[in-house]
Amino acid sequence: MNPAQHAAAVAAEAAGFVATVKAADLSAPVPTCPGWTLADLTRHVGSVHRWFTELLRRGVQQPPTSRDVDLRLPEEPAGLPDWLVMSAAEAAEVFAVTDLDAPMWAWGVDQHARFWVRRMLFETLVHRADAELALGISPHIDRALAVDGIDEFLTNLPFASSFAPLTAELRAADRTVRFSCTDGGGDGDGDWLIGLRPDGFALITDEAGSRTADATVRGTAEDLLLLLYGRLDRGSDSFDLVGDQDLLTHWFTHSAF
Repeated sequence: MNPAQHAAAVAAEAAGFVATVKAADLSAPVPTCPGWTLADLTRHVGSVHRWFTELLRRGVQQPPTSRDVDLRLPEEPAGLPDWLVMSAAEAAEVFAVTDLDAPMWAWGVDQHARFWVRRMLFETLVHRADAELALGISPHIDRALAVDGIDEFLTNLPFASSFAPLTAELRAADRTVRFSCTDGGGDGDGDWLIGLRPDGFALITDEAGSRTADATVRGTAEDLLLLLYGRLDRGSDSFDLVGDQDLLTHWFTHSAF
């Protein structure tokens, strides 16, 4: 997916989120975000939109020293869905006037403005799934979008230790974990190999998928994305787990995002 597709998908995911929560009881708990209600979840998503939009507007070249931003929150929780609509609309306006290929500071690999659009997309998508799960709805994620989300997650995870400190412990003596989609797209995508070294971890290029991994997790792209974000249990029938189970336990214990 390219930056323009990411920008369009942010709008679509925000609309889906709002449609899910608009008529819901915003005091309902969100089991996949312990301690949060739907109101908290909506407030978080809108806050992310406004913060990332401000970063893009400023085109920051160094890590910001403050996260202060005028959220313009509504006075009552009932106003949060409409507030999120406005947050997403403001983001879209900034996307439209920003060179998304322009160099920009980011905490992940891609040091360009487009990083923040892609990151906003998957923040919104995963929390849309949280809202649906809270209301007993089974989330659906388009395969291409899910594949892109898996790639975004695994590419940036090695750089997330500042807010996900357990990732710093994702080390091992040259071990590998593979995530593989069972719903192939016919274009060779949907397979990721992660190498754990004594000094850290990272994706390994294995375009042919020929390297044997020490542990493998197979599932649909949609399910793998939700699994990586901790929204599904790897012990469910949705996944086929092969190889070193202790290594998989190590991975999932320390990869919380």
